[in-house]
This record gives sequence, C-alpha cells and structure tokens, in this order.
Amino acid sequence: MSDIVRFAGHDGMLRRNLPLRARLLDALRAFFRDKGFLEVETPIACASPGVETHLAAFELRGAGLHQPRYLTTSPEFHMKRLVAAGFHRIFQVTRAFRAAEFGDRHNPEFTMVEWYRAGETYDAIMNDAEELLWAMGDAVGVEDAPAVEGLRGPSVLVPPYPRIAFEHAFARAGAEDPFAMTPEERDLALVERVESTIGANTPEFLIEYPVDQASLARVKPGDPRVAERFELYSGGLELANGFTELPDADEYLARCETDLRERQRLGLPAYPIDDRYVSMLRDGLPPCAGVALGFDRVAMLLLGASTIRDVIAFPFDVA
Repeated sequence: MSDIVRFAGHDGMLRRNLPLRARLLDALRAFFRDKGFLEVETPIACASPGVETHLAAFELRGAGLHQPRYLTTSPEFHMKRLVAAGFHRIFQVTRAFRAAEFGDRHNPEFTMVEWYRAGETYDAIMNDAEELLWAMGDAVGVEDAPAVEGLRGPSVLVPPYPRIAFEHAFARAGAEDPFAMTPEERDLALVERVESTIGANTPEFLIEYPVDQASLARVKPGDPRVAERFELYSGGLELANGFTELPDADEYLARCETDLRERQRLGLPAYPIDDRYVSMLRDGLPPCAGVALGFDRVAMLLLGASTIRDVIAFPFDVA
C-alpha cells in the first residue's frame, strides 16, 4: 500500500475506496450474469477509434504495425459485430482511452462498462441502467448517493428514474430552444446552464437528442427531429451514454463524412472509418440497443468522491 500512497497521494481515500471499488465490480458482474448476459472481451488496439468530432485517440507506433492502430476509445464497433454474429446479450468491462481528457471527472485511461441487447430499444437499456445503479449502491450499503459539498447533493437511487426530453430539459433550465441553436451553441448551453439541473435529487435520463447529435443512434420513428439517444446523469455528473443502434450503413457513412469534414475544419486528425464495421452493417445488424457507462464516475457517485483521482489507484500523471 505504501507504493500506492506514494504515487497516487491519496492515502485515506484509497484505503477506503479501492476495496469498495472491487465490491462494485463484483456486484456489476453478478448483475449481468443474473440477467443472462455473456461477458466478452474485444481488442484494446483497433483499426478505427471512431471519427466523431469530440474524440481524440492515442495512436500506436512501432515495429510490425503496417497499418495505423489506435487505443480503443470504446469497444462498441467490435461488440456490435458480436451482436451481428448472434451473441444477443453481451457485456464488457474494459479499459478505454481518450487523449487530452484530464480533470476532476476525466482520466485519459478509464474503465468503461458496455452492454447490448438484441431485439430491444433504448428503453430496455435505460431499465438495465437504473437497476444496475441500484444494485451497485446496495453492494456498498448506499441507498442514497452521498452529497459532496460544493458539487452535488444526495441522490435517491431507488428506481425508476425520470426521463426528460432534451428540449424540455433546456426549457426547465431557462435556456433557449435547443433546436434554434447551432450545435456549438447547444453544447455550450448544455454544459453551462443545463447539465447541473439534470438529476438534481435522483438520477435522471436525458433523452431524445437533436438528430445532429445522434452519434450512432437511430432517428426516432415519427419524429425526425430527434434520435433515440440518452445520457444518464446524477447531480450533474454524466454517467452513461446509450442509444437504439443505427443499423443503416449508408446513413452511418453519411454521418462519418459529416464528422470528418468538421474535424478537417477544426484541424483535427482524420481517423479512418472502420470498414469491417461498415461491412457488418451491410450484412445486417439486428435491431438492438446498447450503452457505455463510465465505471469510475459511478464509483465517484456511490462513494461520495469529488474527483476521479479518489477512486483510481494510479491517475494518468503518476501511472
């Protein structure tokens, strides 16, 4: 323990939190086993880290690499290829990597939990997420996530959790109509005015994102303005991002081209599109839904930590 303390510099917090973190992981795996999910593993080194504008990947270099490889920013491409291959209820606990993401809520290397259900929409995944959060809280003896002075109040973990449409969340926060904003204006308003109001007293799902922020979500049937995408918040802390998956290869490629043009405009690296993922979409991805959950942030919430450094042994700067 002395080496951990010396390198991470959080003696008291780590002595308390690392055993509790392990208990959370045990509870998480038990939750998915009880629901009939198969635990899978997918590559850490991948051909494409995704092309969304906000992503910054670590590129691998060295002997034997004849094509670019990147540390994965998410296992989603490979996991959906497994869904297409017939594994219809899967989950994974993995490391993910995003460059330049430092701060109280960010570490460039972090633990991601991702799961998928075939034949379901994002409603089923939201049900999973709230049941999982409750089960993990129970595993560490927490019915209400503790308050953190100056950051967030206590959060009642008993499901079900409210679901609020994106435009209604903006109205509740006194912000302008998000559909009248540019994506840049909308992102700024979300961070500065809206996020802190989401999940104030209990975890809350932000749903029905504007279609230009669909990511890999399908457009909502009957309302082409929005996508079937959600994020789970508690006390303004974003915990998870999920959607009913987009199955259309042409639409996926069109979104990639839009993102790549924006990356070029901003002077960002142009990452390759995952050709194998596109081929899988053309062969046929069954209707499905999935989500990525930030395990370290959930640990922060349930253990009452003010910074991600209090729930991981070796933050990036001392790793």
